Amino acid sequence: MDFATRQNPIFISVGEGDAARRIAIRIREGDGPPLVWLGGFRSDMGATKATVLDAWARDQGRALIRFDYTGHGESEGEFAASTISTWLEDAMAVLDATVTRPPILIGSSMGGWIACLVARARALRGDAAPAGMVLIAPAVDFTETLMWERFPPEIRATMERDGVWWRATEYGPDPVPTTMSLIEDGRRHLLLDAPIDPGCPIHILQGMKDQDVPYEHAIATVGRLPAAGTVLTLIADGDHRLSRPQDLARLTAAVAEIA
Repeated sequence: MDFATRQNPIFISVGEGDAARRIAIRIREGDGPPLVWLGGFRSDMGATKATVLDAWARDQGRALIRFDYTGHGESEGEFAASTISTWLEDAMAVLDATVTRPPILIGSSMGGWIACLVARARALRGDAAPAGMVLIAPAVDFTETLMWERFPPEIRATMERDGVWWRATEYGPDPVPTTMSLIEDGRRHLLLDAPIDPGCPIHILQGMKDQDVPYEHAIATVGRLPAAGTVLTLIADGDHRLSRPQDLARLTAAVAEIA
């Protein structure tokens, strides 16, 4: 594959038949273990944290890969028809196409869950462990613990009857479709019922005023990770975005420490 125009998006094909779609990737060449950005639910590779990290990689001469999941940003596909399996398949395909040495996985919110699933899936097929992981408000198992278990009976009934619930969000003007297939598929990928060992250093950044992924969820995630090599930074006044200048400085510092 020719990555000559790496800072323009290149596209790879993921999936087969009717499920095939083009996934957009931006690649910055550089030294060291490649940094791989795994974005959040409904986010894209042009979001604040991703672009700040890209600028940091440019200044440090570091390799960085960003991409958009199916139904996100510049990638093809329908968001409402996608699930955790879809987005995990995207991430695995991007890594296979772009990474030739153990990467540093940087996952935000849902991307934290995807990062853990990627590490597990690559280990199961015999790949080396990541060089490290930096997770921002990792929403591990969010479809079950942060969605389904919190939904009142009327929302569950709507989803079971209609297959979807349209949820208002502060992150955009349009309601977000939350599908029953997303919930059911998420149950295939739950991690918090057993130890999680990605085999690398892990630094978690978590705001204590996060209304989407409460800091107690991050503490529960840490409880499943190996004590050795795991660091949790709690930011008392931090929200879910963690996109203030001081939050972004913590992000790049965490990456630099592992890198």
